[in-house]
Amino acid sequence: MSLLSWKLHGNGKSLTPGAVVSTDERLTWPRTIGVGLQHIAAMFGATFLVPLITGFPPTTTLFFSGIGTLLFLTLTQNKVPSYLGSSFAFLAPIAAAKTGGGMSAALGGVVVTGVILAVVGLIVRQAGIGWINWMLPPIVTGTIVMVIGLNLAGAAKNNFAKGPLIGVITLASIALVSAISRGFLNRISIFAGLVIGYLVAFVKGDVVTDGIKAAKWLAMPSFTSPTFNGKAIVLFLPVVLVLIAENVGHVKAVAAMTGKNLDDQMGTALMADGLATTLAGLGGGSGTTTYAENIGVMAATRVYSTAAYWIAGLGAVGLSLSPKFGAVLSSTPVGALGGVGVALFGMIGVLGARIWIEGKVDFANSTNLIIAASALIIGISDMSWTRGDYTFNGIINATLVAIIGYRVLHSIASSRGNN
Repeated sequence: MSLLSWKLHGNGKSLTPGAVVSTDERLTWPRTIGVGLQHIAAMFGATFLVPLITGFPPTTTLFFSGIGTLLFLTLTQNKVPSYLGSSFAFLAPIAAAKTGGGMSAALGGVVVTGVILAVVGLIVRQAGIGWINWMLPPIVTGTIVMVIGLNLAGAAKNNFAKGPLIGVITLASIALVSAISRGFLNRISIFAGLVIGYLVAFVKGDVVTDGIKAAKWLAMPSFTSPTFNGKAIVLFLPVVLVLIAENVGHVKAVAAMTGKNLDDQMGTALMADGLATTLAGLGGGSGTTTYAENIGVMAATRVYSTAAYWIAGLGAVGLSLSPKFGAVLSSTPVGALGGVGVALFGMIGVLGARIWIEGKVDFANSTNLIIAASALIIGISDMSWTRGDYTFNGIINATLVAIIGYRVLHSIASSRGNN
């Protein structure tokens, strides 16, 4: 079967009770396009939040998101249905890198992150996934994810303070949409709240529209080349660990949903996301990761066809070719971003706790407790230290404490029979 060839599922129009459309199948093309549009809508909110918060060009990020998705599908030979959207794990290091070296320095960090992830993927293809599970047990992964989210609390506070009324309206809208709605709207509650906050600000006259009026309807996205600064690159190293955990979790989730063993695709998936992130960094987009939002679409539709993801990837590239569309997004009021940040960064932190729960981490074990507790305080308070020209911020230090501390303390405890 060629790469762009799928078997028609049944009559292509309906699913019998309990049936699913497998990765190598499709519905009729109009229905497949419909599912693909759902995937675009599902990824849209989260994918655009990253460039809005970091100041990256939204259409450029969307362009590389679509290109990255198509690359991922090609390298995995259509065996792993996935959309590659902007990763929130890049928010903190991008903000820190831009402060010291501007956008190009941040892009250099994105590129290096992608290269390292791609190399990890190649190693996994040769050596298997066991060493990753050894290095990143749930106690470590959950702690790192929680630190990445809660370390951004200060940024959320600062944005919120610049437009408190719009921030409150945005945050309240997110909460109400989440509480009232079900299904798809519930999954995009953050983006829905952002839209409401934006519209209220627009009515109040707080949205600057000069850029929107001046923007063209159609044009290529703007591209920016990276520069490589050692001090900035160091900030991105913990992100590699988060991307590994996200990709491994995604492939396992897809395997459980489809009933297929995808262990042989784990290394390829990591490599593909690494290459997509590298490509994005080389051109001015944010780093990518596999998207849980789109797993929700598959669960709701029972359509796992990779054909729908090709539609989503191509659609994303198409949308990225409208600068006017990007200008609308770039004009989002800071207060609305503050409201989003309060909810979003907190959710990332809570996701770390969810990893602990699902991994059944034993906090009665004093070693687990001290590792998590120490890393959280170091990361959230942003305890930093400088050695020569390099500054190691709270996220980096917390990551080192979580990974190295866990292995050292558990080895000591095991040797003394305390585990």
